[in-house]
Amino acid sequence: MSDPVRIAAGEFKTRCLKLLDEVAETGDDLIVTKRGRPVARLVPMPAETCELFGALGGSVVREDDIVAPVDETWDAAR
Repeated sequence: MSDPVRIAAGEFKTRCLKLLDEVAETGDDLIVTKRGRPVARLVPMPAETCELFGALGGSVVREDDIVAPVDETWDAAR
């Protein structure tokens, strides 16, 4: 793997959207510099994969009896 490309902040500002597309397409990092010193690293986001089977695992809470009366008295005519 080669060293990340370095680009001055001013040039990054003018070419930002194109550089974002290039990083996403190539997968290569990009270092943004100010006065020759690195200040930020632009890296591609990992591809998100979502398996349909099991995607909701652990998200359902089991209740014992959802239609049984509660132990609290209340006045429905209020």
